[in-house]
Amino acid sequence: MSGNIQLLTDTLAAAKAQGRAALIAYLPAGFPTVDGGIEAIKAVFDGGADIVEVGLPHSDPVLDGPVIQTADDIALKGGVKIADVMRTVREAHEATGKPVLVMTYWNPIDRYGVERFTAELAEAGGAGCILPDLPVQESALWREHAQKHGLATVFVVAPSSKDQRLAEITAAGSGFVYAASLMGVTGTRASVGAQAEDLVDRTRAAGDLPVCVGLGVSDAGQAAEVAGFADGVIVGSAFVKRMLDAPNDAAGVEAVRALAGELAKGVRGRS
Repeated sequence: MSGNIQLLTDTLAAAKAQGRAALIAYLPAGFPTVDGGIEAIKAVFDGGADIVEVGLPHSDPVLDGPVIQTADDIALKGGVKIADVMRTVREAHEATGKPVLVMTYWNPIDRYGVERFTAELAEAGGAGCILPDLPVQESALWREHAQKHGLATVFVVAPSSKDQRLAEITAAGSGFVYAASLMGVTGTRASVGAQAEDLVDRTRAAGDLPVCVGLGVSDAGQAAEVAGFADGVIVGSAFVKRMLDAPNDAAGVEAVRALAGELAKGVRGRS
């Protein structure tokens, strides 16, 4: 079975045709529970997200800030497994028909087996993977299997990335490029910063892939700002924080649905 890279590509193109950026949400699998996480993702789609990244909880993150680490700890203590991540992808995609990616560090895939992981992700209806710690020069094995199974390979670039590096990454990647708006870890911030727009411009000049910006976006105003120069706006910590702050799981689901609605207005220029 082939994965849904084409659905991802079409979704980003449709947003562009509408004169707006796509809204991309991140939530970890297994948080607060596997079932609860699936319901939260469905709610985020219902609220207006175009694409969702499902985080594969990891014990030793390099990109995730304290909010997402807290959620990952809850998921890991709950016993979340890769099979639960695949189930999350499958049920979220089947319920909505929208593109669902997995965001994961390389070690879990390496231990699980690249062919096994890509085959199962494609079978679940996944659109691809975001791999923040896989160097592009060491990615040939992954890319071979991802392409075989119709999955996108999304690499992360940062303001420190040189133009030659951006060219290598855009040539090797597919789906879109994840532009980290600033140096550091995930988390909401008061402003996204001018570095993000410069990085988007340089990444676009290096290749043909859409460029989506993450790290720091937390409200409709920031979403509108980033949507003014990026192809997609990625929001993670703000969704996770809404769920952490909610008095119960049901309230958490409604909170992320509401936030998705606010952010969807932001990417449409109605913040």
